Amino acid sequence: MNSRLRSVGVVLAGGVGQRVGLSTPKQLVKLAGRTILEHTIALFDGSAEIDEVVVLMTPGFAEPVRELVRKGGFEKVVQIVDGGATRTESTWRALRALGPQECNVLLHDAVRPLLEPRIITECVRALERHAAVEVAIASSDTVLVAGPGPDGVEVVADVLDRSRLRRAQTPQGFRLSVIRRAYELAMADPEFAGRPATDDCGVVLRYLPEVPIVLVPGSERNMKVTHPIDLSIAEQLLRLAVASEPAVTPDGYRRALEGKTVAVFGEDAELATLASGHGARVLTFPHAGEPEPVAKALAGAGVVDHVVHVASVPPAATLVEASDETIASCYLGAIHVARAAHPHLRESGGHLLLRTAAGDTSLAVSARAATTALARSLAEEWAADGVRVGCVGPRTSARDCLDVLVSGLTGQVIDA
Repeated sequence: MNSRLRSVGVVLAGGVGQRVGLSTPKQLVKLAGRTILEHTIALFDGSAEIDEVVVLMTPGFAEPVRELVRKGGFEKVVQIVDGGATRTESTWRALRALGPQECNVLLHDAVRPLLEPRIITECVRALERHAAVEVAIASSDTVLVAGPGPDGVEVVADVLDRSRLRRAQTPQGFRLSVIRRAYELAMADPEFAGRPATDDCGVVLRYLPEVPIVLVPGSERNMKVTHPIDLSIAEQLLRLAVASEPAVTPDGYRRALEGKTVAVFGEDAELATLASGHGARVLTFPHAGEPEPVAKALAGAGVVDHVVHVASVPPAATLVEASDETIASCYLGAIHVARAAHPHLRESGGHLLLRTAAGDTSLAVSARAATTALARSLAEEWAADGVRVGCVGPRTSARDCLDVLVSGLTGQVIDA
């Protein structure tokens, strides 16, 4: 086979997070500043191998997902479809939504947000020669077969050959005509409902056994967020992934900043120069000691896309020695800017960046802690308004600050 077909990534997000102790879809839990679903969609939306993305979502949550897609700028998402009561029903709905034209389909669990882009590429390349592919990794554990024992206990009935065992992951890839035919046969089988397949390759294996399913190497990082401990592990891995992402390219800066307005409260000449050099209109204002000057400054700025507050603490200022004005600026400056900026950023869908003050005095250290907590809280509180909030430390370079702004990271605290 030599395929030049379009490739569609189908993100299956039709579940509720009962096993992680939630009453809402776990795909909408935030990890490392974004929902799990956003992390996963971004992988397919950013892949050069993927032409379109379809999202299957728990019924009743399609509208919040549309909003996430809009704000995230995921241009390849062409459909958001209500999922079914089971995994197989969700897949069947997705297949019907894809229309009659042949294509490559990659079906992926939304709760696997750590998928490596390499795996997407290898799946699409494999579908150029084969009709079905399964991502899998070798089993590092010995797998036992349990059997009934005396007094109702379980005993070891068999020990399987570990060298032949693989742990299935996603995506699972198919020619649309193949996976659709397998599901048509499954849906016509009255016994299928009582004995459903556990995944999509299982449907093909049962109803189209003549179709070989080729294995593509997966990754231990491609974990499925299922249990409470998985949330913590995924959070740490995603934060590491975000921290190691390459810097934005010059063209990326230009596209993100040209024609935008950046308001900077406090002194950061390098950041102002960088943003201006990439086409932004930069407005600079003094530190925010009082709320009225901040509100007045932003009121006369027109549409504001990004607001930056740069905190400053005099090097020798301690809590006892500092003036009331200095203390007010340290603790309340970020709050004054945030309050005044909120309506402007809600209108523009913009970003608030809080830069903490340098210093090891009691005033500087406590002010940094307060600003960090404020940023994290505001990121959660303002997410529904489409306002992103980040926080960086005094050692963060001006270019890294700009990266945070243009990449849209929210809820992140970097070197603060």
